[in-house]
Amino acid sequence: MMESINHPFSALFEQLGLDASHDGIEHFIKSHKLPADLELVDAPFWSKTQAAFLKEGWQADSDWAEVIDQLNVSLR
Repeated sequence: MMESINHPFSALFEQLGLDASHDGIEHFIKSHKLPADLELVDAPFWSKTQAAFLKEGWQADSDWAEVIDQLNVSLR
């Protein structure tokens, strides 16, 4: 049985090359809201690399999937 790895929210921000400090995360979430009908990976503020990381992490149900879902919820 594979052990699941729980990444902290800040680690996802680090992976995306974003400010992973508490204030940086708070600012990003406050300034990037997604409409309900827009998929997280299709948001216009991601670079191609960031969008690909999010899409792969989510679709593959990787150990990043849970925290990517948390980001998705946070941006709504």
